[in-house]
Amino acid sequence: MKFATGSKPVSLTIPDRATLLQEIADRMSRNHGFALATLNVDHLQKMQQDEKFTTAYRAHDLIVADGNPIVWLSRLRGDKVELVPGSELVEPLCALAARFDRPVAIICGSVASGQLAADRLCATTDGLRIVMIAAPGFPFDPDGAEADDLIQQLKDADVGLCLLAVGAPRQERFAARAYRQCPNTGFASIGAGVDFIAGTQTRAPAIVRKARMEWLWRAALSPARLGPRYIKGALILPGYAVRAMREKRRPR
Repeated sequence: MKFATGSKPVSLTIPDRATLLQEIADRMSRNHGFALATLNVDHLQKMQQDEKFTTAYRAHDLIVADGNPIVWLSRLRGDKVELVPGSELVEPLCALAARFDRPVAIICGSVASGQLAADRLCATTDGLRIVMIAAPGFPFDPDGAEADDLIQQLKDADVGLCLLAVGAPRQERFAARAYRQCPNTGFASIGAGVDFIAGTQTRAPAIVRKARMEWLWRAALSPARLGPRYIKGALILPGYAVRAMREKRRPR
């Protein structure tokens, strides 16, 4: 499905997890990079107000549905799309990096959290090499000197997979810029995935995720931060739903 965000739409390019991992495996086998974004309603809302974010998103060649509303809207249009949470991609991406002997970097909110995640990932993934852990200052400027330094570090370490967990829109803007300069590196924006593995954030229980209510769990844990975000996201959904239904009726 194409999601209108200004003059040009942002489109899902990968329908499901299996297709995504096969595509990334093919690229790693050829030493080719990628930029992976995980689309959710918060991103759609931000893109309506942030043209730089929208431009960065369009520079990503792999975009999946990370959020049940994105899946529902796509299916409403008639597209076969599955939920692919970014937080669940950390371990399979690291397994692919180990399989193809590609060094890994973690850029996240704190070095301590990144190191905890790295230790746990290395303990469960044979052959995994995490060669760089960085935590840029806040607020991180994806176009600033600190970003320049991070890109140079990625080049020097010949990183094959860079896990980005510094929040939207910063991680996506950095990924788009860094991918242009490091075409052999795969950049994956995985949200809270690093913190979940490190144990510094607790993910919703499986039964809550199965009921498609993880958003409510997260909002309850952080109402001041996430409550307004979810309200803003909910307000834009009716317009997208109407557009999806109209597009379904159009001949293709």
